[in-house]
Formats: sequence, structure tokens, C-alpha cells
Amino acid sequence: PRSAVLVNMLETDRSIDFNGVMLLSQILSFDMDADVPESNPGVDVPYMVALPTYAATAWYHNRLPGKRPPDLQKFLGEVQHFAMGDYSQALQAGAALNSKQRMMIANRLHQYTGLPVWYLLRANLRVNGGMFEQNLQGNLDMTTGRLDTRFSGPTMDPLEKEAEYDPQSASISSAYVSGFNDYVRRELKYGMGKQYKPEIDVFKDWNFQHQPPGAPFPLPRATNVIPDLSTAMKYNPRLRIMLTGGYFDLATPYYEGVYEMRHLQIPQALQRNIEYHYYPSGHMVYANEASLKALHDHAADFIHRTSNLGDR
Repeated sequence: PRSAVLVNMLETDRSIDFNGVMLLSQILSFDMDADVPESNPGVDVPYMVALPTYAATAWYHNRLPGKRPPDLQKFLGEVQHFAMGDYSQALQAGAALNSKQRMMIANRLHQYTGLPVWYLLRANLRVNGGMFEQNLQGNLDMTTGRLDTRFSGPTMDPLEKEAEYDPQSASISSAYVSGFNDYVRRELKYGMGKQYKPEIDVFKDWNFQHQPPGAPFPLPRATNVIPDLSTAMKYNPRLRIMLTGGYFDLATPYYEGVYEMRHLQIPQALQRNIEYHYYPSGHMVYANEASLKALHDHAADFIHRTSNLGDR
């Protein structure tokens, strides 16, 4: 969300124009968070936008029932259609959904996620990220990754409702931390005698209040910076947006970004200023060498195309 707020502040308050903004593994509205959507009952969008990532993950780990679809993108297109169609309608129906409809939706979810029908029914057709990570490979006592769902690791407690750790972090964090420590000390000559902490518990004290453009005061709701990016794009109609992410990212599911872009408060014509690039990787797209190269090439091309766009 920082980029959306920053570009709007600099354009509207400081008269600094931008040609483009590159967003990687974005979340603009925390109402979309797939980790704890049950804390915000009545808002079911997180379940819908996370479903394509569940499906991509089940596809990757061969957990889908029946024959594995040969074309991932085509398969995800089908899942996205279901997520925004029948699944969306079922969730919005709430308690009005009858037993026949519930069973039909549970069977469709089973086809797309590999999770058992009985489990989906017990979960009221609503599976958050941690539940999916814990149960996708639960019969193997394996936990699925969060930042990158291609990763798996031994389950800490098979009786837990949700995953207790992220196998992706357990697998690669030490390499990134050691590389960072070496770089800042050897190349930047910074940090001697200091400890680098890759994670620190600050969120309990974090002020998530946000005053969107046009609001008289910070609003009592989850942080949502969609209005900020919308304002920036209307203030500067030449502003281009490049949205990138990984198909296997469950921290910020790729379809969440698509949903947010499609709900920007902008004229339809400005939707042409947005482009999308997704990769067979996770939250840290660059952790996959082929995805790193593709991301580099897309970023370089975007910078080249958006440079020297001329006066408005």
C-alpha cells in the first residue's frame, strides 16, 4: 500500500509527476487479507480472491482429484470464473444457502482445491490461508508454504486448525539474511556491531488508521488505499501501473491484485493504463531464477515504455 499512498501524496501535494508505478505482490485493501477473514464476518471477498491461489497450489502439488489439467493458466481462468460467479453468490447467500446448493459448491471447491468435501462443509465453505496450508497435504503430515506455496515442510502439530509456521521461510530465510548481512557490512560499510533482525513484533503497536483522499478524518475501518491510487491516476491520466506477483503467493494472492485493480475508482478508459504480469513463483517472485529474469525483463521494458511520455 505504501506506493499507492506515496505516488498520490507526491503528485497532489508536491506537484511531482510520475510516469509509472511498479507494484510487486500488492495488497491495497486489508479487507482482502486471506489470513484472518473470519475476524470480519460478512466480508467474504478474501475467500474468493484466494481460491485461484489454492487451486494453483493444489495443481502444483498434484492434490487435485482426477487428471491434472495440462494448462495452468487455462485452469486458473476457470477457477477465477467460478470464484466470481457461483462461489461468490453462495458466500453472499450466507445462511440462506440450502443444503443442496452447499453440497454443490463444496464439490466444486473439492475439484479446485483437493480439500475433502466433508472438511469444506465443516468450514462453512470458507477456508482461510492458514487452514489451507495446514490441510492441503495434511494426510502426509506436511505443511504447505505461505509466502511461496511450492514449499512444504513437516507439520508441527497435525491437530492444529492452522499452520504454525511457513516452510518457505524455514527453507530460504537464512540464505537471504546471511547474504544481506554480508552485503551491508562488506559493500555498504554499515552495521558493524549491530544485529539485523529480519522480523520484529511491531504490528501490535502499529497505527493502521488511514485518511483517504477527500475524507475529513481517518476512517474507522481496515486500511484501504484504493482511493489513493485512484486519485493519483485521475490526477495524472498518463500514469501507468504494472502489477506483478506470483501464482503461488498466499500472503498476497495474485487474484486479489486483479480484483483491487478492477475496483479502482477511475474512468473505464484509464483501466488501459494497467498491465499485469504473473510468474510461477511466490511472494518473493525473484526467489525463482526464471521468474527473476522474466520480472527483470518486464520491469526494464516498462521503464523504457513509460520514459519520456511527454507533457500532459
